[in-house]
Parts: sequence; structure tokens; C-alpha cells
Amino acid sequence: MDFYSKTLQRLITEFERLPGIGRKTAERLAYHVLRQPSEEALELARAIHEVKTRVRHCERCYHLTETELCEICADPARDATTLCVVEQPKDLHTIEASGSYQGVYHVLLGSVAPLDGVTPEDLTVEALLARLKRDPFEEVILATNPNFEGEGTALFLGEKLRGFPGLKVTRIARGIPSGSQLEHASRTVVSDALEGRREVTD
Repeated sequence: MDFYSKTLQRLITEFERLPGIGRKTAERLAYHVLRQPSEEALELARAIHEVKTRVRHCERCYHLTETELCEICADPARDATTLCVVEQPKDLHTIEASGSYQGVYHVLLGSVAPLDGVTPEDLTVEALLARLKRDPFEEVILATNPNFEGEGTALFLGEKLRGFPGLKVTRIARGIPSGSQLEHASRTVVSDALEGRREVTD
């Protein structure tokens, strides 16, 4: 039985919805908010409100941005002939942090996961194919996670991309352990995976 007021209980419940946050942690966070000066607590509320109202997906690559194009897509110094396909914006951040890639990106916003009801139609696959028809890319790097869903997504995309003559399709290779996620890999491991990428073949 809970002995919290309705307002406090609501805050605890909302914190519990966050990934990796259990009941005890949610309670500690709620009490922390209560102990904060009102202005500091309201700054958190304002930051949440602003990120939900201002941040959107880049019209070209689906990375997170506050403008039509993200900083990477708008940067003329990037290699516009190489496209790295990732599952989520956080994977893009991981690759950027490695400092080993200077091309552009396409964010799928997920991976194909039939057991969870996620199909290619739920991702930005059509937008990816449209980009490849429109822009003169020479190489596409499939940097989906090396887990079951990520490998399945890479296989699916590899089949789709074979219809583009002259396009080199590669897959990140050594360094990323099977079953892991890109976001948890170190900069060195990500750099090795990019440098050791292999061409996708039949």
C-alpha cells in the first residue's frame, strides 16, 4: 500500500516509466525533485517541454534536429558519397564519437522485429531507397546492431540494395561482439568495426 499523496504518486509513476528505472529509484528521484528549489525543478520541466516541442527528425536522414536538416546533413565538408545506415540516433552518436567516419547517415528509427510487430514499413526504409535513387552514393555501410533483429535488418536491406547497380554495400565487421548493441561499444571498437567492414555478397 502506498502512503504518498496523489500528486507525488503520479510523479513516481512517471519516473517508473523511464527505461531502467525501478520503484526505489523512481521514489528517490521524486524526493530529489521535492528537495530541489522550485526554480531548479521547473527548469527540468521546461527542458522536457522544449525537447518535446522543438526536437524533430531531420527531413533527409531522420537524425534528431531542431531545424529542417541536421548539422551533419547541412555540412558541405562531409563525404556525400558514403552513407552509413544505423538503427537509432544514439547509434549515430556512437559512430561520430569514434571520429573514424566522415560520411553521412540514414537513421532507420528501429529494426525489423517480426515478433514485436515491427515490419520494414514501420521504418524509414522507403525514404532510404528514395535517397539512393536520387543521390549519387558510392557505398552504403549497414551499421545495424549485431543482434538478431539487427542482422535480420541488414540482410533485408542487403537484398533491397542489390537492385542498385554500381553501389557498394558493406557491413560493419570485427570488433562488435555478436548479440551486443552499437551504443555500448567503445570508440576503438567502433572504429575497428568500420575499418574492417566487409562487402555484402550473396
